Amino acid sequence: MGQTPTISTDGHVDSGARTPTSNADHRMLIDGELVEAGRSRAADDIDSRTFASVNPATGQVLGHAPDATVDDAQAAIAAARRAFDTTSWATDVEFRVHCLEQLHAALVEHRDELGELTIAEVGATPALLAGPQLDDPIRIVRYYADLLKTYPMTDDLGTAESRGQLHHRWIEKEAAGVVAAIIAYNYPNQLALAKLAPALAAGCTVILKGAPDTPLITLALGELIANHTDIPAGVVNVLSSADPAVGPVLTASPDVDVVTFTGSTPTGRAIMAAGSATVKRVFLELGGKSAMIMLDDADIGTCAMMAAFTIVTHAGQGCALTTRLLVPNSQKEDIVEQVAGNLAHVRHGDPADPKTYMGPLISEQQRDKVHGIVQRAIADGATLVTGGEKLDPGFFYAPTLLTDVDPDSEIAQEEIFGPVLVVIGYDDDDDAVRIANNSIYGLAGGVFGDEDRALAMARRIRAGSMSINGGNYFGAESPFGGYKQSGIGREMGVAGLEEFQEHKTFATVVTEAVDEPLAHGEEGSA
Repeated sequence: MGQTPTISTDGHVDSGARTPTSNADHRMLIDGELVEAGRSRAADDIDSRTFASVNPATGQVLGHAPDATVDDAQAAIAAARRAFDTTSWATDVEFRVHCLEQLHAALVEHRDELGELTIAEVGATPALLAGPQLDDPIRIVRYYADLLKTYPMTDDLGTAESRGQLHHRWIEKEAAGVVAAIIAYNYPNQLALAKLAPALAAGCTVILKGAPDTPLITLALGELIANHTDIPAGVVNVLSSADPAVGPVLTASPDVDVVTFTGSTPTGRAIMAAGSATVKRVFLELGGKSAMIMLDDADIGTCAMMAAFTIVTHAGQGCALTTRLLVPNSQKEDIVEQVAGNLAHVRHGDPADPKTYMGPLISEQQRDKVHGIVQRAIADGATLVTGGEKLDPGFFYAPTLLTDVDPDSEIAQEEIFGPVLVVIGYDDDDDAVRIANNSIYGLAGGVFGDEDRALAMARRIRAGSMSINGGNYFGAESPFGGYKQSGIGREMGVAGLEEFQEHKTFATVVTEAVDEPLAHGEEGSA
């Protein structure tokens, strides 16, 4: 373990074990070493192998990240393959618990520094740090360390008679192998640790690739692992890259057994295609176009507040956010008026200010995308109630509300990833369910109204998570994932651990009294 890293308020990470340079002030973790990109390059080629990370609240450069090459990605894969195949990491459960507990302790110790960097690079607010941007992800590591202490690595199936003999059968749960984990920019701590913690708990080795828009916070996690845990070399490798050729190396490599990806549905489709050549396991957390349904017996004020509160959370940059508000046609005018009034009071600005509720979008490119969709919706007949404009400085976009929206239109069907809410009227409960399910996505949703009636409707919605009257389903122990084109598989909870396992069935002929099988993973040392 190395010296204590420090993360300054401008986002610079210093492990204390080196003297950083202005253009290479962050390093990747490959095979146990903190390295720059393109290690085989000429010494004077350093500028060509970094890329800038921009503070989205100001538009100013925050720092530079190593721009990993294809060779760097291949080196990380080779390190992970070697660590899985030649060390006892995959079989030593006790040691894995020890390392996860070390990682949790390091995250807790450096929480404030990680928080400052997350605010600066991601545009998160302090309120979000206390939840899904930082504190909840840290709890995920603790959850899997504790789960591993009691989770059975064997399941006894008992004996069965076949061909005149008794046969004893059991299942052992093994690590699935080398994992390529590729994450999006919006919640980088959550996305990284929701993949990394269960993969490590299962005994896998990992190559974690941060998002090009938010590389520094993911690299900081790598430095904490390198300097504050006993995780062996090659078990965790952390890459940053703006090179579009690097991702396909991870997803297509025959030495990678599992790919876990969070991001857009089109990219998820491409990853599935890339993995098909080697029939590798792929699980995906993709887009969403979730519906919040207000029943005719719901409290309009509560629903209007929750709809507005949700759509401006992290400036709408969340795949599970309810971006369609479905309301009875008879109450549509009232709900539109109240939602618009709530949005008018949303305070945006400096994410570091505790009084700020809504931060910026991640980039000018994303803001242009959001604005383009809104303008096309208006041109197609939607009514702009409020918002629909860019706000400066930085990459802010005004909280936006549209009504008179066609349920089949682009803005009602496509994931926007901005603070844009559309209101759609419905005739009766069956009509509401039809509109809610009229989507290629099925990630999440919510229903407001009489609890029994709301629960009955929620069960008709094809989505992976449903909130009843504002209930919070999200947590380390709760499996999260989607139906349809919102993804395959689940993150977090016991289901999240089992995504990284293979189940192997054993059988022996019973000649004497049956003994319990040796608990898989109890032998060996790191």
